[in-house]
Amino acid sequence: MSWLTDHSLTTVTFLPLLGAVLIAFLGRERTSLIRWITLLCSLLTFLATAWLYFALDSHRNGMQFEEFRIWMMVPPVNYHLGVDGLSMLLILLTGLLTPLSVLASWNSIIHRTKEFFLFLLALETGMIGVFASLDLILFFLFWEVMLIPMYFLIGIWGHERRVYAAIKFILYTMVGSALMFAGILYLYNLTGSFDLPHVLGNLSTTPLLSMQQERWLFLAFFIAFAIKVPLFPFHTWLPDAHVEAPTAGSVLLAGVLLKMGTYGMLRFCLPLFPDASREFAPVICALALIGIIYGALVATVQPDLKKLVAYSSVAHMGFCVLGIFVFNPLGMEGSIYQMFSHGVSTGALFILVGMLYDRRHTRLISEFGGLATSMPVYSTFFLIVTLSSLGLPLLNGFVGEFLVIVGSYHSRALYAALAAAGVVLAAVYLLWMYQRVFYGELTNEKNRVLPDCNRREKLILTVMVVIIVAMGVYPQPFLRRMDRSVTSILQGIQKRAIFFTEQAPAKPAEGRR
Repeated sequence: MSWLTDHSLTTVTFLPLLGAVLIAFLGRERTSLIRWITLLCSLLTFLATAWLYFALDSHRNGMQFEEFRIWMMVPPVNYHLGVDGLSMLLILLTGLLTPLSVLASWNSIIHRTKEFFLFLLALETGMIGVFASLDLILFFLFWEVMLIPMYFLIGIWGHERRVYAAIKFILYTMVGSALMFAGILYLYNLTGSFDLPHVLGNLSTTPLLSMQQERWLFLAFFIAFAIKVPLFPFHTWLPDAHVEAPTAGSVLLAGVLLKMGTYGMLRFCLPLFPDASREFAPVICALALIGIIYGALVATVQPDLKKLVAYSSVAHMGFCVLGIFVFNPLGMEGSIYQMFSHGVSTGALFILVGMLYDRRHTRLISEFGGLATSMPVYSTFFLIVTLSSLGLPLLNGFVGEFLVIVGSYHSRALYAALAAAGVVLAAVYLLWMYQRVFYGELTNEKNRVLPDCNRREKLILTVMVVIIVAMGVYPQPFLRRMDRSVTSILQGIQKRAIFFTEQAPAKPAEGRR
């Protein structure tokens, strides 16, 4: 028990991988056992992440549950794990969505079942590792390892254009990864370390970077993270990946993988390159606002349910980026809250669309109509999730968007006005979509006999709706745990600015009159 306590992050990170190894030794024909092992490992991981989340001391600064071991001497790469309120929230989100994705795929995956669930568990290890890593090389390794399972999930178990979507996904992300790796190596040459706290400490106390160097390094990291978000105009891979991915792939892609981009901005871009972050902030805020408006407008005209939800992700993630780069506590906390909220709401939407696709084998909105009559339970769950996604008060989507808008207003009123317009547009495309799918006459005979939610589906959706309502009614437990992390990021930026102002050479005194 002592070992588990001292190595809690290692246990949480590699428990899914242990399940994947167990599955690898099972025969392909033992599909039932494979499903149950996957579900058990993912549930145990979720329970472990929940325990860590509630054990996190919300009154303490810095990283907690740290583990440090020397991995390589030359170059000096360390196995360094640690979490704070920011990363722990996203690890909890990963732990929550994975077992729900397993349940959502329970009967729909009948082709290469063993490999599918093996990749799903390997993907969970990669995602948790990204959020827990405090060594730049370790972070980069988890970042890259995570791509492989998602590539195969899309490329093998996706739909008609799955290979195209998988290759597009991997190419976009690899371009960003190459830029980030170049930036990591440059930082190592300057600081002599890959350990994030050590690198941050060196940059905070010694003027190692010129402003020109800081700009280029910021761009190297930021572009990698902007592609992952994805921020306009780097978003074009996302709709293809979402539409072609299986339901579990879409849930984890929208729920967790996109958050790696905004997490990277908060963990790396702002603390390491604060001056460049502030310099580029107006441009980044403009791109985020374009993404909010553009994503909403394009979602409005989509004929495909899944593509509509995919473009809604572009809009919602724009709120996350905007909240980060207005540089105030309200906006930043709203951004982090919106990350978790978007993961739950959009993950639920993709699960709901997947359930409908399993019944009708089409996602075209024009093929539906009047489903509230034949599927009343399903339509009720769909309505609650839709309202949460458009930001209805007392549901989770409202809190994050409200905080981002208020924080944006403190920075610039125009930002808040445009962001609020995005909320209005979200109501337009989501409610119009719901009206076309669930109301009107049952003109298509196939829709009359669609079965309503079964017990497994009710369990999945009930869990998600309970979280949606709980986060909307009582957000304080989530906000309290992220408060220290946000304060630490903003104070670090401010202290570094003050330090370098004091260290700057004094200007020559003007002559006396």
